[in-house]
Amino acid sequence: MSEGVEWALHSCVNLAWSGPDRAVSAARLAAWHDLPAAYLNKQLQALARAGILTSSPGPRGGFRLARPLAAVSLMDVVAAVEGPEEAFRCAEIRRQGPGAGEPAADGAAAADCAIAHAMTRAELAWRKALAAQNLDEIRQQAERQAPEAPRRLRAWLAAQ
Repeated sequence: MSEGVEWALHSCVNLAWSGPDRAVSAARLAAWHDLPAAYLNKQLQALARAGILTSSPGPRGGFRLARPLAAVSLMDVVAAVEGPEEAFRCAEIRRQGPGAGEPAADGAAAADCAIAHAMTRAELAWRKALAAQNLDEIRQQAERQAPEAPRRLRAWLAAQ
């Protein structure tokens, strides 16, 4: 998973903390964590295409949450940033080299690859776990860990 996923998740929480009436530019969101603005902007645009954020142009423009954090799962963000493709792609290397074409133990011509099968099960469990947790739960945990963070962010944004 790319670092863009982490950046996108933090940006969503930061947008919630900034308040529903404030659009925040990619540059401002990036500056809060000292990130490259152009790269963060790509992640934010992906979130906007997925309907997680809205964007508005102009000097007072920027990004806002398009829906409540409780309606956005971690999997929604991962899929928006990384795409819907599976993380593991079986290239069927077992069919290459001297061992290529070995029949399955029961004589079948092509059994499912045991490694691909195991990786698919693991990815399904991972996706289900991400889909079961929403960004509001993450926001609440972040606020328990750093109760002053929302106020500090709003003050920092207001000072600029």
